[in-house]
Amino acid sequence: MTLPDVPFLRTPTERFQQIPGFPYEPHYLPYGKLRMAYIDENTGDGAETFLCLHGQPTWSYLYRKMIPVLLQYTTLSKPPSRRVVAADLFGFGRSDKPSRDTDYTFDFHRGALLHFIRTLDLTNITLVVQDWGGLLGLTLPLAEPARFKRIIVMNTTIGVGAKPTQGFLDWRAYAIQSPDLKIGRLIGRGNPHLSKAELDAYDAPYPDKEYKGGVRRFPNLVPIREDMEGVGVSKEALRMYRTSDIFRDVDIFMACGMKDPVLGPPVMERLAKVWKHGCYYAEIKDAGHFVQEHGEEVARLAIEVFEKDGKAEGVRRVIPGKANL
Repeated sequence: MTLPDVPFLRTPTERFQQIPGFPYEPHYLPYGKLRMAYIDENTGDGAETFLCLHGQPTWSYLYRKMIPVLLQYTTLSKPPSRRVVAADLFGFGRSDKPSRDTDYTFDFHRGALLHFIRTLDLTNITLVVQDWGGLLGLTLPLAEPARFKRIIVMNTTIGVGAKPTQGFLDWRAYAIQSPDLKIGRLIGRGNPHLSKAELDAYDAPYPDKEYKGGVRRFPNLVPIREDMEGVGVSKEALRMYRTSDIFRDVDIFMACGMKDPVLGPPVMERLAKVWKHGCYYAEIKDAGHFVQEHGEEVARLAIEVFEKDGKAEGVRRVIPGKANL
C-alpha cells in the first residue's frame, strides 16, 4: 500500500495542556508522513477492545465520559478485562491536519482507519461510532469481519447516496458559511451543562482557521448522491448487515439522542431495522447530536445489553425490517 504524502499542519502540544477530564496520554501512529493520534487504555489484559470513532467537528475528547465506564463497569462477578482505543481522525484532535482541503476524501479517511486497525492488530473489537465515526466506521467490518464482535451506534447513518434530510442540508449550508466554525460554541448550544473549560477543549486543536480543513470539508463529503465517493462500499456494508450472521441481536446496541435535528429519531429508527437479526435500542431523551456528552448512560446500557442478553432497563429490541436509509 502506498501511504499518502500530503502537506499538513501539526497542532502545538501546549494547546492540550489544560484539557479537563481527559487524563490520557496520547500515542501516535505514522501514516506516511502524517501522525494519527489515539489514546489506549487497559484494564486487565485488555481481552476485549472498544474502538471509539468520533465525528465532525469533534475529537476523541468527546468520549471522555464513556471511557471509564467502558473500561470498568460490569454486571458480572469478576472485574472486566478491556481495552479502550479512541482515535482522532486526520484533521481533528491531536492528529495531523492536511493543509489542502482537497486531501480530505472518504477513501483517504477509510484507508487511514483500516491501516490503524491492522497496524495495531486490533481484534475482538466492539466498534463505537457516532456521526462521521459511523459513516466511515460502519464500513470497516466489511474489510475485516473477523476482527469485529459487536457495535455501539449513536446518531449516525450509512452513506448509500440517499436524499438527505432538510436538517442535514441546513447544517451543511451553515458549515459552508462558517469557514472558521466556533466548535465549542456549537457544541455548547445543545449541551448547556458543559463548562467553559470543556467547551474550550473542543477548540483546542485549532490555533486558527488554517487548521480547520477537516472541519470545513466533512459536511461536503457525506455520500448523499449515487456518484459520490464512499457510496459503493457503504452499500456493500449495508448489504452485509442485512444478510450476514456475523452479528447477533445482542451484539448491536443503538442509542439515539432524541434532540438531534439532523441524525435523530427518524434516521436512527430506520438504521435500527437493517440488522439481519435485529438490535437493541435506547432513547437518550436529553441528548442531542453529540450523544457522548451523556456517555455514562450510553456506555452502561451497552454493557448491560452485552452482558445480560439484552435485559437492560430502558432498552427495547428492534426486529429487522425493510426501511430504506
